[in-house]
Amino acid sequence: MTQKNLALVTGANGHLGNNVVRLLIDKGVRASVRTIKNKEPFAGLNCDVVQADITDKQSLINALQGVDVFYAVGAAFKLWAKDPKKEIYDVNLEGIKNTIEAAVEAGVRRIVYVSSIAATEFTKLPIKESNGYNTDRRDMYFNAKNDGEKLAFELAQKHNIELVAVLPSAMIGSEAFAPLNVSYSVINLILKKQIPVETGITLNWIDVKDVAEGCYLAATKGRNGERYILANETCMPIKDTTRIAQELYPELAIKLPMAVPKLILFAVAWFMEMGSKLTGKAPLLTTKDIAMFSGLQQDFDTKKARTELGFNPKNPAQAVKEAMLYLRKNSNRFS
Repeated sequence: MTQKNLALVTGANGHLGNNVVRLLIDKGVRASVRTIKNKEPFAGLNCDVVQADITDKQSLINALQGVDVFYAVGAAFKLWAKDPKKEIYDVNLEGIKNTIEAAVEAGVRRIVYVSSIAATEFTKLPIKESNGYNTDRRDMYFNAKNDGEKLAFELAQKHNIELVAVLPSAMIGSEAFAPLNVSYSVINLILKKQIPVETGITLNWIDVKDVAEGCYLAATKGRNGERYILANETCMPIKDTTRIAQELYPELAIKLPMAVPKLILFAVAWFMEMGSKLTGKAPLLTTKDIAMFSGLQQDFDTKKARTELGFNPKNPAQAVKEAMLYLRKNSNRFS
């Protein structure tokens, strides 16, 4: 059955993808997932769920039949891997090539490509779209987002298909399913009293529902070939985020993370990385995290998204509060 203005969302069981599906449920949406077995994120939702993998172009072509707008959310979203080039960079770059080519073959009109604030130049504050791309090449996920967004625009122009990029910051809040994304996990670790030391890392918190709304606004109002930062203006240190938890849940007796010399932070991170090589699980902290992000400000100029799209997110403190309330209410899911 064909449906006018049908949208496809890839990565629809992920945090952002699932919230985009929920936003579009009455507008005509098809959800695609890499493995069809996980039904929990779609319980009670009246939408078609299909299988598609960004590394398999034919599966994307199949999923995109009859689709007008393609929300390209699906990606390898992880900051650590045993082989980061193969597991993060190569997967994402191949996925972008497949995504654009499949959309062209299926006759899609417009792509909303979900990039990241990782694809912005951090050396000039406030950070804005016109600053260009990140020049720090130490992190393979950041490299994938920078090179991937450039590739997406190049291929879209080559194949004459409309593409708008959105660049979200640290997404938290609302509906989520295990495993939590990296940003939401930080909030959960604070509530579980598992962040003992102050890292000097700040995060630009944004409610995932606001990002989902921003994706829809980009689809309906965004200018072809443009990129839009979906973030709040100011970032928040972990210490200030922890203070919100203290006020919300005094009974948990959450302590502020302890300030330690940077040399100690590097040592702690090094031991965590060594442990990860044995377990294969991502470390809570890496030496690269400290080197790249400790003391880094992530303040943004969001005028373009606010003016052109009508993007109006809730403030970071409110986003953090609501995320904490959700995690406490659903703590059995994320233990």
